Amino acid sequence: MTISRTTVGGSGRPGTPPARSIVDDLLNTRAARPDISPGEIAIGVVIGRASEYFDFFVYAIASVLVFPAVFFPFEQRLYGMLYAFLIFSFAFIARPFGTVLFMALQRRFGREAKLTAALFLLGLSTAGIAFLPTHAHLGFNAIVLLALLRIGQGIALGGSWDGLPSLLALNAPPHRRGWYAMVGQLGAPLGFLFAAGLFALLLGELSNEQFLSWGWRYPFYVAFAINVVALFARLRLVSTKEYARLLAERELEPTNVIEMTRSQGRNLVIGALAALASYALFHLVTVFPLSWITLYSTRSVAEFLLVQMAGAMLAAGGVVASGAIADRYGRRTTLGALAALIALFSWFVPTLLAGGVLGQNLFVLLGFCLLGLSYGQASGAVTANFPAKYRYTGAALTSDLAWLVGAGFAPLVALGLSAHFGLSYVSLYLLSGAVCSLAALSLNRALEIRD
Repeated sequence: MTISRTTVGGSGRPGTPPARSIVDDLLNTRAARPDISPGEIAIGVVIGRASEYFDFFVYAIASVLVFPAVFFPFEQRLYGMLYAFLIFSFAFIARPFGTVLFMALQRRFGREAKLTAALFLLGLSTAGIAFLPTHAHLGFNAIVLLALLRIGQGIALGGSWDGLPSLLALNAPPHRRGWYAMVGQLGAPLGFLFAAGLFALLLGELSNEQFLSWGWRYPFYVAFAINVVALFARLRLVSTKEYARLLAERELEPTNVIEMTRSQGRNLVIGALAALASYALFHLVTVFPLSWITLYSTRSVAEFLLVQMAGAMLAAGGVVASGAIADRYGRRTTLGALAALIALFSWFVPTLLAGGVLGQNLFVLLGFCLLGLSYGQASGAVTANFPAKYRYTGAALTSDLAWLVGAGFAPLVALGLSAHFGLSYVSLYLLSGAVCSLAALSLNRALEIRD
């Protein structure tokens, strides 16, 4: 898409008042352009997703390293971690409800009001965790407050859907859709990289007592600050007249959820299951191995986080590579091939995790590579089936359901199975996700042919 770029001066343009706010100048400069390129939309997508994933992984890592000790000190370490993972899942349960609630808010008050309220709730919930008294100070009420704040994060994440990924997919050149689809997915490895790096730094610089006393709160302060920056950056994008026009032209507006579910229930279910292998693997190479190493290995946690950071960089490269692969072979073909590779990888989980330092490192690095290649195309490969009228709401709910079914309970289930029955059951869990993905993609192809 070719863009005519004109530099707009502040007070040098005829008819412009001599005194004008900086915010107005920034917004009007962007709105004055006749077109918005996919590259500019991609910036908004990356900013939004990276900030959300950083917040996401700060909580996930704290669920392993912090919450069992400070909120469940009365339990054995394993069960404290399982309880922490149970509360971790609350956000995924709440997320679809947040989507429905904030879609209604958008229909009444507009996109900017919805996004502001959602990100304000996300920041408030994150800051609340940073200042939350521990079990030693507040007893069981501390656990209740942690659960409520986690639910608040889930509702806010559901409400933070801005439609930019769908807009990017619709405005990308036909032969580059896979490339632009992977842009937003870069937020996951980047978010994990910075979150793991921050925790590794704190673990390396602080004593265990200092870390559990006050050091663990610092990443939540940082997450809150990033949320504030992301709020203004995303509002600057979606509040311009040009973006509003593009979103309206593409019919990227909320629709009635009940109507959409009745009309598009089949696409909703297939879309949620098509990338299940990617979402299941997501937590099995990030959160679960960290918990397993913490409980059953003598390795330094900070050192293991560094290995995972190297894996996140490989995943980022895999996400980028997935764009080129998908544009050559097709996004659904790419997802299917990666689901088959994840199924193959699942058989080696027990051998690698029980194989000492070398085996654990290989598990992390290979797992992150597969995650990057598969997750890079996990968004929107099937949501393109939605008619224009339902795509905005359908894409949001498809993502919510995929996270809930594929990733929401993965750390809890994987740790519970491995602790009580052995690592081979983790293989079966990951294999089941891969089988579901292949079945959903095959069903989607069959239905397309029949229709």
